[in-house]
Amino acid sequence: MIPFLDLHKINQRFEADFKSSFNSFLDSGYYILGENVSAFENEFAKFCGTKYCIGVGNGLDALRLTLEGYKALGMLSEKDEVLVASNTYIATLLAIKQAGLTPVLVESDTENFNFNLLHLSTLITSKTRVIMPVHLYGELSTMNEINKIAKQHKLIVIEDAAQAHGATSLEGKKAGNLGDAAGFSFYPTKNLGALGDGGAITTNNEELATVIRKLRNYGTSSKYVNDVLGFNSRLDEIQAAFLRKKLPLLDEDNSKRRTIAKRYISEINNVKIILPNYDGSDNHVFHLFVVRVNDREEFTKYLTENEIGNLIHYPIPPHKQEALFEFNDLYFPVTEKIHEEVVSIPMSPVLSDKDISKVISVLNKY
Repeated sequence: MIPFLDLHKINQRFEADFKSSFNSFLDSGYYILGENVSAFENEFAKFCGTKYCIGVGNGLDALRLTLEGYKALGMLSEKDEVLVASNTYIATLLAIKQAGLTPVLVESDTENFNFNLLHLSTLITSKTRVIMPVHLYGELSTMNEINKIAKQHKLIVIEDAAQAHGATSLEGKKAGNLGDAAGFSFYPTKNLGALGDGGAITTNNEELATVIRKLRNYGTSSKYVNDVLGFNSRLDEIQAAFLRKKLPLLDEDNSKRRTIAKRYISEINNVKIILPNYDGSDNHVFHLFVVRVNDREEFTKYLTENEIGNLIHYPIPPHKQEALFEFNDLYFPVTEKIHEEVVSIPMSPVLSDKDISKVISVLNKY
């Protein structure tokens, strides 16, 4: 069986370093917002090319606290509208709603599963304040065009970069440094994954970074001094220590993912399978390799019978989730078709050539 994702094998490469980091953490006696969090924030900011990074509890909180930070600065108010992709994981919308803002869903583009920019432009109103592009599956959204629209209408751009650590634009700028701020997740399955929950916000805005540092820790500017109504969402010291060991290998791991993707795209040849569009650049880090088929139930059954791990990202679009009932009557034909057809196949930097060849062979015989 070729697993969809072998996290044990991915993390086994760092086992000795993890154990050493844990022993140092244990011996330090300092377990919250210590030296590892500060060091990782500096290292990840440098990696992304931003001035600031703030470690938080998870990717959902990274997006929410960014929005809360703009509210604290007086740049956003309750019920302001945020343009967001209809084709995304529900966390993107949860962050907006939990911050007291209004998600406005944008139809998808069939080429890259991201924003349909023509539809986006028609949705801008006097209440619109934010565009939140999602770098879905690890592919950068069309940031140059989005930033032009944002500049024209004086909107804030917040990247949902939860799946795109290290993705790089043609101009050489990395995810996290392509808008006004960005939210990352370090969930264990991510390209840069912790051994538990974790997240971060990157930005070049000093005021925003300062207020988010307060917000993540009860709103405190110093011990027992609370400047704003805050939250408890801090990157764990031990997770920061683990992430510091993995970060130096991230670009290499992403390169391996792209190499695998290029093999899949060049060697999978089956009219029943629609492969992703990819220009061969570093703008995609292939957090997921997603194909589309007409009969997904038949296809996933075939893969499982042939011992190829697979998952569906995602079976139900956010606007059809019961939790978001107020959007249930909306109709996004492209998004809904995508959600009916997508299947994710094995993709990780530790896949062997033999495993990759088997995946290709099985898909070609479908």
